[in-house]
Amino acid sequence: MLQNIRDNSQGWIAKTIIGVIVALMALTGFDAIFKATTHTNDAAKVNGEEISQNELSQAVDMQRRQLMQQLGKDFDASLLDEKMLRESALKGLIDRKLLLQGAEQSKFAFSEGALDQVILQTPEFQVDGKFSSERFDQVIRQLGYTRMQFRQMLAQEMLIGQLRAGVAGSGFVTDAEVLAFARLEKQTRDFASLNVKADPAAVKLTDDEVKAYYDEHAKEFMTPEQVVVDYVELKKSSFFDQVAVKDEDLQAAYQKEIANLSEQRHAAHILIEVNDKTTDAQAKAKIEEVQARLAKGEKFEALAKEFSQDPGSANNGGDLGFAGPGVYDPAFEKALYSLNKDQVSEPVRTDFGYHLIKLLGVEAPEVPTLASLKDKLTRELKTQQVEQRFVEATKQLEDSAFEASDLAQPAADLKLTVHTSKPFGREGGEGIAANRAVVAAAFSQEVLEENANSTGIELDPETVVVLRAKEHLKPEQLPLEAVNTAIRAQLTKEHASAAAKTKADQLIASLRDGKTPLDKAVDGQNWKVVAAATRAQEGVDPTVLQALFRMPKPVSKDKPTFSSVTLQDGSLMIVRLNGVNEAVAPTDEEKAQYRRFLASREGQQDFAAFRKQLESQADIKRY
Repeated sequence: MLQNIRDNSQGWIAKTIIGVIVALMALTGFDAIFKATTHTNDAAKVNGEEISQNELSQAVDMQRRQLMQQLGKDFDASLLDEKMLRESALKGLIDRKLLLQGAEQSKFAFSEGALDQVILQTPEFQVDGKFSSERFDQVIRQLGYTRMQFRQMLAQEMLIGQLRAGVAGSGFVTDAEVLAFARLEKQTRDFASLNVKADPAAVKLTDDEVKAYYDEHAKEFMTPEQVVVDYVELKKSSFFDQVAVKDEDLQAAYQKEIANLSEQRHAAHILIEVNDKTTDAQAKAKIEEVQARLAKGEKFEALAKEFSQDPGSANNGGDLGFAGPGVYDPAFEKALYSLNKDQVSEPVRTDFGYHLIKLLGVEAPEVPTLASLKDKLTRELKTQQVEQRFVEATKQLEDSAFEASDLAQPAADLKLTVHTSKPFGREGGEGIAANRAVVAAAFSQEVLEENANSTGIELDPETVVVLRAKEHLKPEQLPLEAVNTAIRAQLTKEHASAAAKTKADQLIASLRDGKTPLDKAVDGQNWKVVAAATRAQEGVDPTVLQALFRMPKPVSKDKPTFSSVTLQDGSLMIVRLNGVNEAVAPTDEEKAQYRRFLASREGQQDFAAFRKQLESQADIKRY
């Protein structure tokens, strides 16, 4: 069964997992979790495998960045519970470790060739539709990886992806479950509704009622706590006019740029795997048999389709596309770069088995001229100098602000201007107050109570500010006169809605008892009848629909079921359920759709249960 799962999950991995992984890494910096570490202190052990304190600290930082990205200006670092954040991060690391162990124990695996194919076919690593070694290096460098680290991380993601697809993809449902779900999903209901409007004009409030509400909810009628800050702003862009690029530095950068260019080799291969079913000797014998048939004149492409066990390339005649150095297994790469065009290698042994490798073609790199790269290289060299100047100026600003009792001296030292913000509260405001880190610093004990300058705050990668509290506007009780209108509006709505509820309850009782006819208008208002309403009926308030499908089935046609729903404006909607219509048998297409949905849901539940089982059986030590 597991072998079937592995076989069936290969296509899914090749098509989707890398896209998801690259997107996630670009957004959340997954590299923080998987970088190698030499830290000796353990945060936890999972079945004897360590999770280091360094990994945990990096995972906590990653979670914090995720929250900042998700919440944007609503992010408030001061509200984060560090203990809970660490517990959550550690749980995530433990879960990941358990899944990797579970995948290995269940014998999930993939060939080195399959890993190569995923990398080669990833659009993020391609230029003009072809794999670019330079682009590959650029992308993974931005993500914080070396080639080896990236391959290791991707291998782990593919294993977990196989495990998830294998377990979740095994979910199934019976025909009876599909039919039962279809019966409920396609069921319709006949109902009628009557609106009992809230009448604010009929509500008479006394001054005593308003005063009593004001006194009872005094804490709700306070001016917001606000602060006004002075701040200085250091911008990286201001240093660009202060730096210049020397000709010798430009020439050195050009030589380095073209030195990184490498030829691309177009390879094809035939792989015979060494695994738990095929010994090394058996695999070697098989590859030699294929080699002999090649020597007799048979086509490499045809033999690849017949014999190669690399699912990513076999159907394409073993074609791996173009790639530069550092992409393939070292032994594979050494053999490939020793070949001439159309030459086939001797059998090559890698960790995954034996390969026959054919060189289909070579693309020599085009070396650009210095003139064509001058603007780009000049910008890069200037950026390096500016970055250094910016780092030094940021440190100078922080040191000066720490020592100063105001912002005048730090501003003078760096030729900056002291700005003053508008008042803002803990929820933020305009300008720099839209940044949650600024808000957190402005309301911190050091700035607000100890009257100190803040540390440097990064608004974005190009801007750092230091701020100081200028004025603290503490909350004050608003006078009754200022909130009188708002209190009256609130009380009027509450009283009008309560009166409507009482009237609706009385009317429902009268309808049930037969004192009020079901087929007559009520207070000049006719019932609004809807036949065969679905769960997603257009033109009906979702709150009403939700209540409708929770109502019990009427015992008979002349004994409908009643309920009431309070609407947003305080009015009441009386709902009369006249009948429940059982669904017609679903079509084959509908059954297939319901089956997929239910199987997916079942699969997700199975995977959650599998994770829980791994956890319950594991030896987990937290330190």
